Order: sequence, then structure tokens, then C-alpha cells
Amino acid sequence: MQPIDTGKAYDQITHLWQREGFDRTNGIAQHQKALSYVKNRGLALDVGCGCTGRFIDLMLDHDFTPLGIDISDKMLQLAADRHPDIQFIKTDICQWQSPDKFDFISAWDSIWHVPMVQQAALMTKLMSLLNDGGVLIFSAGGLEESQEHTDDAMGVEVYYSTLGFKKNLALIEECGCVCHYVERELHCYFIVQKLS
Repeated sequence: MQPIDTGKAYDQITHLWQREGFDRTNGIAQHQKALSYVKNRGLALDVGCGCTGRFIDLMLDHDFTPLGIDISDKMLQLAADRHPDIQFIKTDICQWQSPDKFDFISAWDSIWHVPMVQQAALMTKLMSLLNDGGVLIFSAGGLEESQEHTDDAMGVEVYYSTLGFKKNLALIEECGCVCHYVERELHCYFIVQKLS
């Protein structure tokens, strides 16, 4: 599946994030931990921002100027309805060229939909978009080695891939960043900071 296909799939399942009972705290504690490493409060980027706005709210609460990007038309429309004063862009993160650098980047439950052949280049790009001292939080499949698969657990077929734990850590170091924290249990995620 290509990112455009993922966007179309997510267009069909936005109701999952709008339903009563959706856990709006999902990822918040992890983001709070990541934010504790941030030195400056300039621009922030929410990659695969979705429609809930919970990370945009968190960025605003911490005095960032956020930007949201996503590949799903419907997710972006709902996000813009919730936050009409925030800029949202429909784009494939792999193709997007940013004129700006960021002090904080969130890629929560999003970049694992990027094709395996583009994963390393995307991770390199995200870390290159950090200002010195900037922080990236991203979730990834908690597997030791690279893997890709599709499934329809959410009701439509969606593609997933991960570089794997070892390759992610090696790439973080190659990109001049340090990994402050990794959790590999219930929800595998990394907190990464660009060295000055």
C-alpha cells in the first residue's frame, strides 16, 4: 500500500476516533515525558495528526506553534473543524519538503504506515527537521528486526512496517541524535533529541 491508499483507508474509519469512549489520553503521558527534554518552544509538528487534536492541544498548552500534517482528507477536515486557527496540510510525509525546522515533532501511530523502503529515509528526514536540542517522539513496531504486514483489525486493510528496534537505534545515532527513552512493552515508542 502507498500512503495515498492509507489516507483513503483512514477516510473510512474516522468514526473510531470520534466515538464516545475513545481514550483521548492515549499517548499523552508519553508526550509529557518527551516534552520534559525540550529546550525551546518554537514550532512543533504533528505527523499523521489525525482528527482528535489531543497532541495539538498539548503543543499549544506548552507554548508551541503547531502544524499538523496527514494524508487523510477526512481526518484533516475534522482536525481543522476542531482547531480552525491551526495550519493543517494534506501531504505524504515522505514527499513533503518543510521550509522550517522544529523544536518538537510527534509521529505517534502514524509513520508505521510508511512503506518499508521509505522508512529509513523518512526517519532521517524527521531528525534532520529538528533544531539543535529539538525532540522527536515516535511510535514504531516493537520488533527486534524489520518487518511489514497488512491487516484489517480496524475494519479496513491497512499496511504497517517497522525498521525494528536495532535499526531505529542505529539510525538515531547516525543522525546525530540521542535516544533518551525507549519503551518496548505495551506501546513501543522512542524519545529522541538532536544534539547541539
